[in-house]
Amino acid sequence: MFDLVRNNKRLMQIVLAIVALPFAFWGIDSYQRVMSRAGEVAEVSGQKISEQEFSESLRQQQDRLRGMLGRNFDASLLDSPAMRREVLDGMISQRLLMLHAARNHLTVSDETLVETTMSIPAFQVDGKFSRERYDIALQNERMTPDMFDAALRRDLTVQQISSALAESGFVSKTAAEQFAQVRAQQREISEHTVQADARRVQVPADTVRAFYDSNPARFQIPEEVQVEYLVLSAESLLATEQVDAGEVKKYYESNLAKYGEPEQRRASHILITVKSGAGDEDKRKARARAEGVLSKLRASPGAFAELAKKESGDSGSASQGGDLGFFSRGMMVRPFEDAAFRLKPGEISDPVESDFGFHIIKVTGVKPSKAKTLEQARPEIERELKKQQASRRFAEAADAFNNLVYEQSDSLKPAAEKFKLAIQQAQGITRQGASVPALNNPRLLAALFSDDSIKNKRNTEAVETSPGTLVSARVVNHKAASLRPFEQVKDGIAKQLAQQEAVATARKQGAELLGELRKGDASKVRFGAPKLVSRDDPKGLSPAAISQAFGLDAGKPPVYAGVDSNEGYTIYRVSRVVDVQPDEAHRRSVQTELGRASGTQQFKSFLDGLRADAKVEINREALEKKVQ
Repeated sequence: MFDLVRNNKRLMQIVLAIVALPFAFWGIDSYQRVMSRAGEVAEVSGQKISEQEFSESLRQQQDRLRGMLGRNFDASLLDSPAMRREVLDGMISQRLLMLHAARNHLTVSDETLVETTMSIPAFQVDGKFSRERYDIALQNERMTPDMFDAALRRDLTVQQISSALAESGFVSKTAAEQFAQVRAQQREISEHTVQADARRVQVPADTVRAFYDSNPARFQIPEEVQVEYLVLSAESLLATEQVDAGEVKKYYESNLAKYGEPEQRRASHILITVKSGAGDEDKRKARARAEGVLSKLRASPGAFAELAKKESGDSGSASQGGDLGFFSRGMMVRPFEDAAFRLKPGEISDPVESDFGFHIIKVTGVKPSKAKTLEQARPEIERELKKQQASRRFAEAADAFNNLVYEQSDSLKPAAEKFKLAIQQAQGITRQGASVPALNNPRLLAALFSDDSIKNKRNTEAVETSPGTLVSARVVNHKAASLRPFEQVKDGIAKQLAQQEAVATARKQGAELLGELRKGDASKVRFGAPKLVSRDDPKGLSPAAISQAFGLDAGKPPVYAGVDSNEGYTIYRVSRVVDVQPDEAHRRSVQTELGRASGTQQFKSFLDGLRADAKVEINREALEKKVQ
């Protein structure tokens, strides 16, 4: 198991993507929380997916989209029926895979859990695991280490199933060669475009007016509001926190290991493996074999690397002479770690039993610990203590904040003064979204456009827009939706209609020319310079053009195809076919690609089978509810 991460880099990358903060698809601690089951969106073989879990999944997806799209993010993207169903289907698939894992007793070892945790970039500083970053990240997500371990173990277990199936697709060498030849084939293609010319089109004024009158939604100026708002978060409370010097010293003395590099050891080992669940007799034989290897080492200590290559069951380190590199406490399983940190450099241990078998350990290097002084660590400790205090105070302040903006609903000033917050301004906010991330939340937007906010100018309730962040806003100004005046848009309409007519005319002319070419009359068409094109190297041709050109029977060239385009109509002439024999590297690449496609289809079929065998019930009414 020591080589699991080394030999499964792609799996680890996928896993790290899964557990990047926020960690899990529907909330890292959704299984630990005791939540109301009054409303369920779905039930999977007796396991319920609550409305709260589903809403959290939608919001997490919104956060991901917001991070990718920035100002272009539209919160309504996830409120379409298709997207809501897609999110729910993902949650159902996750549940089905976990149920399958539980039935088949699939799990992940503690060692793999530790190695994966230490590989997560969110927990690293300069490429190395940082316990401090780990603690802060979990604290920010309001999680305990046990909650994180349980969720990560779950994700890794499910990933084992999906990766095993997705990577198991196979395509024969013959099929791959045939497909590679088709992909590599080149065709000599030249093109002629019938260009749309809107300058030749005159659109009558009454046609422009009729289009305007028939399509009012296209010329609507959306309803919008200008608001003032407050953001209460643990981060916003940091500035008001004070830390006593005595607390700093006490924290430093209690957490010395955090303020410096812990002692690291480099070791090599020879692992005599024992299968999980092995009986006493198997363990006895493994121990006897380990004792035999140890006897050889006692007689010839310099043969450690050679014996590791021959005898060790840890294939990842055996090829390196048993070398495991440097590690600190917490990175290895406990029995191995305890033994390695007892040994002196150059010493070889007696057989050490762990869940994986019997290890013979040789310590080959020691890096002493390096600790920061109190003064060096003071800024870091003060910020940590302030964050802890702010987090505790936020939990206490949340209810008071919510009550205050509700009870004194005609102004945000009382809440701003009490919690020492700045009242911020924003404008141009529509029902579809806001350019200010703090306000771009479906629930908050719905509250801002309610009658109570618009007509009565009352504060919205305090809405949790992200974990540990509350926002209350108040409408300062409201602009009702309106129709752009005809005079402002008539020129644009005329250009649009002229372009549409010109494109339609060009396409009609192009289709007629294509018909004449296929009859043998090429007198009216002048093609551009030919170029050799393949499916892998389209030389700028669109996918539709490639599909048409390579779909032609080119046994007797020239042959012709036509494709609609935004500019009009393009005719493609195929004048020559060049068969190319792909090299071995290309064939292997194609075989791998087809294998992955086959594996993906197998995984989909596997999920479909799980779903067919399970009892899955979906509450359509709950699914169609808007995110609250």
